Amino acid sequence: MRITGMKYGKQVLKLAGFPIPEILDADATLEEIEDLLGKRGKVVVKPVFFGGIGKKGKAGLIKIASTVTEALQAKRDLFFARHTFHNEIAIANGVTFEEYIPSDYEIYFNLSVSTITRRVNFVLTHHGGVDIEELPKEQLYEGSFDAITGLKSYHIIDALSELNAPQEIISPLVQQLPKLWELYNDYGFTTLELNPIRMEVRNGRLVPVACDFKAQLDKDNPQTERLRLPHEIFHTSLSQFEEEINQLRTYQGQSDVVIINEKGTITPFMFGGGANSAATEVLGDKTTISTDFGGNPPFEKMYNIARITYKYWLDQSNVLMIIGGKANNTDIYATFKGMFDA
Repeated sequence: MRITGMKYGKQVLKLAGFPIPEILDADATLEEIEDLLGKRGKVVVKPVFFGGIGKKGKAGLIKIASTVTEALQAKRDLFFARHTFHNEIAIANGVTFEEYIPSDYEIYFNLSVSTITRRVNFVLTHHGGVDIEELPKEQLYEGSFDAITGLKSYHIIDALSELNAPQEIISPLVQQLPKLWELYNDYGFTTLELNPIRMEVRNGRLVPVACDFKAQLDKDNPQTERLRLPHEIFHTSLSQFEEEINQLRTYQGQSDVVIINEKGTITPFMFGGGANSAATEVLGDKTTISTDFGGNPPFEKMYNIARITYKYWLDQSNVLMIIGGKANNTDIYATFKGMFDA
């Protein structure tokens, strides 16, 4: 079960007491939109997608309006926007009008659990607001902590110190980010990501404000019911196999899959978009699935992807095919070891 965006993200973040911008739904009145524009001179208009739909900014689906007329035009353009994300085609179901937060800093923060060590991994950078896969390693901090002790202030201090982050953002983040662990732990999340968190000046000091939200929930965990989210927002046409692979999505390593033929006899592991399209076309309906892996997936992630793929497709396959080359940012040995060990 996946959530993307601030329409429902605001409801979740309020439970943690994490700062959020003012957000209006699609039924906002002209007066309400005018008042929101009056706060900053701008308003951010975003489409609402059910499920885990990302990359909206890159697709030109986030509009910044300076007048009510522009905001209403953006609403018309985005209300039923069509968006292709990974192997999914999604149709928007409304929009949000969100307060524009000016900031000199954009923070990325991610929590996810390791399926091998059972420790909780976190990723932090003050170079957020972009596709995190595009950042060099030295601009990212990747750490972990025991779920029993939780995320502590010193974890955040150590991470930001190692990144040589500006001093003025450290204390505000130390105060706010541990709240996200409490949210993650108390409500059945498997992944939680904020990108960006913008640092707003309030009363002379910086305050982290969550400007976008993405999360994955464990559908078998009864704690998720406490969020009181409408069940229709989790509607998906994905198969059980695709859902299991999607649960492994993190900032590092692309893992796109789609079923081509449930009775196919060739199961491919494809690396790189070019390999994916070319091989899928050649294999036709003989292939069970179409895959696109890359982005330097770590051993643990590739191991779990392979384990799930074998569980669903190995018994019926005559051929297990690995297609792709050695990319300059991918550890091909860790990738192969994950597939072979599984």
